[in-house]
Amino acid sequence: MNAYTTEGWGELFLAEAGASAALGGLLFVAVSINLERIISIRSLPGAALATIVLLVAVLMVSTFALVPEQPRWVLGSEVLVVGIVAWSTVTGISLRALRAPIPNQPRFVPLISVVVTQAATLPMVVAGVSLLLGAGGGLYWLVPGMAFSVVVAVVNAWVLLVEVVRSAVRPGPTVCPPDGSGTGRGAGRSPPCGG
Repeated sequence: MNAYTTEGWGELFLAEAGASAALGGLLFVAVSINLERIISIRSLPGAALATIVLLVAVLMVSTFALVPEQPRWVLGSEVLVVGIVAWSTVTGISLRALRAPIPNQPRFVPLISVVVTQAATLPMVVAGVSLLLGAGGGLYWLVPGMAFSVVVAVVNAWVLLVEVVRSAVRPGPTVCPPDGSGTGRGAGRSPPCGG
């Protein structure tokens, strides 16, 4: 296998194209099922967009790499453009999440998101530059970028499909009148107040 031609890489790019397309479909289902809940939580629309961007980046890079007999500089240019667009989009989303944190969310959660999305997108940029120069690792840089992108997509799809619903059905605190009378009110079944 050569790092600067796609010969021998076809199966990887075919698998990545299929996986990213399937995960993209799952993501659209998750968003459409839970649209109201997703929109109501400040960071989730951005997370959904970032996930779509990562999956489309993997799909586009894989598609470009599957074009037969494409010159190295053309593939390098395509990968570089996709990488820069994906990197700038997800970085903007991540920085916005850092500036407007969700109340009661640990501060490290958005920081982890920034680190992971950088790990997913920057290797694509490096791969594009490396292909253009014909040195520095070439296509091998795409492997960690695509792997991180798929992992981020799976985690975000889980959050958008399952965790959003789980957070909506958790019982809330019981709210009782100051005098302790009544039966209390809140999400779920509440014990009588004062007892």
